[in-house]
Amino acid sequence: MKKAFVLMGVILLLLSSATQQIAQPADDTKSPTKPETYMPVVVEDFETMRAADVSKKTAVMTEQLQLLESRYDLSDSPSKIQMSAGRKPVQQGIRVKLPKNATWAKLSSMSAQEIRDQELFPAGFRPLPHVKHATGGMVFPKAQIDQIKNAEHRDLSRFDTDFDIPDRFTPEYPPPMFLTTHPGMDVTDGQVLTIKNYFKLLKGKITPVQMEGMRLLLTPFPQQQFNQTDDRKVEEPSLGVSCLDCHVNGHTNATFHLNPDTRPQQNRFRIETISLRGVFNQQIHGSKRSLRSIEDFTEFEQRTAYFDGDHVTAAKKGVHLPNRSDQVAMMAQMQSMLDFPPAPKLDVYGKLISSKATAQELKGQELFFGKAKCSVCHPAPFYLDNLMHDLQVQRFYEPKIISDHYDVAVGPIKTFTLRGIKDSPPYLHDGRLLTLDDTVAFFNIILSLGLTDEESKAIVAFMTCL
Repeated sequence: MKKAFVLMGVILLLLSSATQQIAQPADDTKSPTKPETYMPVVVEDFETMRAADVSKKTAVMTEQLQLLESRYDLSDSPSKIQMSAGRKPVQQGIRVKLPKNATWAKLSSMSAQEIRDQELFPAGFRPLPHVKHATGGMVFPKAQIDQIKNAEHRDLSRFDTDFDIPDRFTPEYPPPMFLTTHPGMDVTDGQVLTIKNYFKLLKGKITPVQMEGMRLLLTPFPQQQFNQTDDRKVEEPSLGVSCLDCHVNGHTNATFHLNPDTRPQQNRFRIETISLRGVFNQQIHGSKRSLRSIEDFTEFEQRTAYFDGDHVTAAKKGVHLPNRSDQVAMMAQMQSMLDFPPAPKLDVYGKLISSKATAQELKGQELFFGKAKCSVCHPAPFYLDNLMHDLQVQRFYEPKIISDHYDVAVGPIKTFTLRGIKDSPPYLHDGRLLTLDDTVAFFNIILSLGLTDEESKAIVAFMTCL
């Protein structure tokens, strides 16, 4: 009996020690020498955490706005080009601000090492931090928050942060949804698909299997910050989020979060929601993981994007693992129906029909497949190569911590399709490029292309035709 009491005392001592260690999670947001794999365990009660987050929210948003304004010209400068549904114009012009004493012509003639040594790399070309990087999680634009709250009485807003990119630099809302069985037809009738209206809008347009897939894509499931536990970031306990809360109508609304695959937390990078249009022709999925089927992507998304790849917190918050045979397969079938928007100026080979294109657009196409080398990674007709590439942007700047993000090398990222690209701002995997003009300027520097201003504008004109 005495030995039993001694053993019990040792066990209690060890448990006490372990509890103290858990209650003091390491702060890995500032020091690269203290890496963490799992999310820290929350030890304070919900009301205390919420009050602290709410009190800091204004300062968080002010700091992010200052960061954006220091990097970009955020003014409204719409072009005459409309997005596919005609609900929003495409923003024009280079918005990335140049460093003092720098010009685009000067930068295009310099080597990566020269730009790095002279600290002339535009800040807007550096990785863009999540608005609350140490916390991460999905952040939805106001239009989506309002729509879902009105339709489903489900709240996608967070008490600790808001969406940061101005609405003019995001996709039109609601985006049209095109199906391979209904080319050129917006099957949503200009509405946002929700769990409340999807059957009415899609009845007679898709098969029963696809209808069940759509139901699952619109069903909310728990997520890291949207759930019913005390470490959520929503005011009231939540059912969670659905796949199409981010990929609205099978496209995107520019919702962002952190990529799930990189660790430690400070090294993870902001990831924009990509469009699901045309996934039927894509051979790899996921920015870093290179998943080989839509089924794989659909299945693993539940524990990666939804829970930062953390199976421990996923189990606590209510992980949903759809069955591969009778749920994942149906979700994948529905996604495989999503088509690109119409491109009336393109022929069956994905090239411009000369009689329908302007001289500037034709010049842009020539440059795209020639001097600018865009087609090396974005070949016609679908303008992607189903490969992953490393742009090695870190050649141009010295890494440093900005807003709790350590902007180290990202590594290889998959090629994204350029079909319908005018509908999908902001650009690059983290949304650091607000316009197509910014994107061409970025690659002109990164790849030392030597494009003139006139040539750059021609390439932009061509890409708006895709």
